[in-house]
Amino acid sequence: MNFLAHIYLSGNNELLKIGNFMADGIRGKQFETYPKAIQNGILLHRAIDSFTDAHPVFRQSTKKLHENYHHYSGVIVDVLYDHFLAKNWNVYSSEPLADFVHQFYQSLRKNYDLLSDKTKNILPIMEEENWLLSYQTVDGIKHILTQMDRRTKNQSNMRFATEELILHYAEFEKEFELFFEDLRAFVHQKINELEV
Repeated sequence: MNFLAHIYLSGNNELLKIGNFMADGIRGKQFETYPKAIQNGILLHRAIDSFTDAHPVFRQSTKKLHENYHHYSGVIVDVLYDHFLAKNWNVYSSEPLADFVHQFYQSLRKNYDLLSDKTKNILPIMEEENWLLSYQTVDGIKHILTQMDRRTKNQSNMRFATEELILHYAEFEKEFELFFEDLRAFVHQKINELEV
């Protein structure tokens, strides 16, 4: 899952959300230098990633992309699944997506001193381009994938993945729905374990 899902799945704990959001940039045991709630967010992120990568429905989605995108297929599906979460936000939350996103950006600013350097570096552009809200549209996803492709010096070709999204839109959406129900149940259990 990509940023939006990781944040959403963290529930209402502000520091758990922040840890889950910034976990990709924190390697090994570096997480132990953060406050306990952020540590738990990082551990939750890692558990979500492991669960996701092993899930048969997620793997089914990646198979549609593997021929053209090889080992980047999983990264692309993470972003596509965030699109379906954003598009169908009202199914999963009574809070409008724009409000949820705005509050999260405020939380990052309020807890700025706790953020990793990588998170501090991406925050200005993330807010300016409103990445999390942009996931609602295919154009927004294309923009995100193009930015990610640039980081691979355009070798991943991720910028073209919205073509497959459009071609298999209904299938991807159904796969997301099936997968996300399993993931939500897993995360609920994992949060309970971490907070013990």
